[in-house]
Amino acid sequence: MDGTLPDAIASFARALGPEPDSVIAEMDERADDEGFPTVGPAVGGWLQMLARLVDARRVFEFGSGFGYSAYWFARALPADGEVVLTEVDAGELDAAREYMARGGFESIARYELGDAIETVEDYEGPFDVVLVDNEKHRYREAFEAVRAKVPVGGVVVADNAMTAGVVDFDALRRLVAGDDVADANRHTRGVADYVRRVGDDPAFETTLLPLGEGVAVSCRTE
Repeated sequence: MDGTLPDAIASFARALGPEPDSVIAEMDERADDEGFPTVGPAVGGWLQMLARLVDARRVFEFGSGFGYSAYWFARALPADGEVVLTEVDAGELDAAREYMARGGFESIARYELGDAIETVEDYEGPFDVVLVDNEKHRYREAFEAVRAKVPVGGVVVADNAMTAGVVDFDALRRLVAGDDVADANRHTRGVADYVRRVGDDPAFETTLLPLGEGVAVSCRTE
């Protein structure tokens, strides 16, 4: 987290969150070994709780990796629910399929190989929860593609709303405040553009969850 969130707070959040199972523990170990960027157990537990709070039945993910966040969501969905995983890497999607099956979620998971923004056009709403975790410079594009499919009471959750390996938090804060940051990269600019877009949308209320690498949560209110 590059010092943005104190380690003690992150550890405490993990301790208070839902208990991971053996599959999640294995995925955490894989992420650590490979340096793969997942949302982590503190945010994962919170995503599970969010799905419960909105009584979610359908979830769509823009970017799923090897299924880490989808697995957390799936633990809160009903037996006839649905979580749509999207990924451009076939190997990661195959791994996601294996993990989800081992957790007993094969019947509710849908797997889509390819561009998530193109994929969502093939699905009808509503989606009670949407996770935006694709290329940072395309966050706004993802929101525009799914916005009409989010019902009142549904939520759009964007990871890396504060930082990531390619997102500069200081530059991001300045951009969101309206400053001209000439040397900000396109990933940082993409997140800033997304945050401003959802923040200005009169149909959504947006707040920040300062866990992991920052999560922007936008609830549809009208």
